[in-house]
Amino acid sequence: MSKLVESLSVPRRLPLLRFSLGKFDLSSRLTPFLVPFIILALWQLGSSLGLIAETFLPAPTAVLASGMRLTLSGELPGHIAVSFRRAISGLLLGGSIAFVFGLMNGLSKGAERLTDSTLQMVRNIPNLALIPLVILWFGIDEGAKLFLTSFGVFFPIYINTFHGVRTVDPHLLEMARSYGLNRWSLFTRVILPGALPSIFVGLRYALGIMWLTLIVSETIAATSGIGYMAMHAREFMLVDVVVLAIVIYALLGKSADSIARFFERRLLRWHPAFQKV
Repeated sequence: MSKLVESLSVPRRLPLLRFSLGKFDLSSRLTPFLVPFIILALWQLGSSLGLIAETFLPAPTAVLASGMRLTLSGELPGHIAVSFRRAISGLLLGGSIAFVFGLMNGLSKGAERLTDSTLQMVRNIPNLALIPLVILWFGIDEGAKLFLTSFGVFFPIYINTFHGVRTVDPHLLEMARSYGLNRWSLFTRVILPGALPSIFVGLRYALGIMWLTLIVSETIAATSGIGYMAMHAREFMLVDVVVLAIVIYALLGKSADSIARFFERRLLRWHPAFQKV
């Protein structure tokens, strides 16, 4: 009789188990938002209780109100559009050149001996230290901002592309050659897919450098952009607008990284590290 009861009780536990697993999956999706939510809650609580002065750090509601006001006036969307255009232009220009050099030096020992040493010397120059020289070269127009952003994203993409090409499994290359693949097929079907994980690491790192460089470049006598909005607000002691600019930079950076991770998962579905369990 006890065995019969146990056998009958097993199916009743299965739906509960499935429900708990589904609930756990939902909670795992919400986990990344837990820490930001706690920070915002503590921030708002501290402002409401008077523990955080408005002149030091305005409450999240005050920052949100400033964002709504600037959005309705059209000022904020305009600044975001300008900063986004500058960031994408710098990424496309600097990233494309870096990708070409990374592939060239990774595939050719002669090209590496010719250019890599020079690039490594230039890499150790802080890009922000070039600001006085860039102003002399390009003035205070868009060319200076484009150069600084392109320079900032160049080396993360170059180094990781070079590393990805050089660290492709040699056994895979030997096997591909034994199957009679020509150079183009070897590159497109073995070398480039094998280097993609490292290339995406460089891209994600470059996206962070891109926004960091853009923040500084937009303070160079700019008349538009999120950096200009923050500097203009600082002059008039509008702390809520300054904090809003910082939050927008953070959101734009997170959005760019999420997009890069999306394409990473799509293009690397064949890789064991990106396959869902």
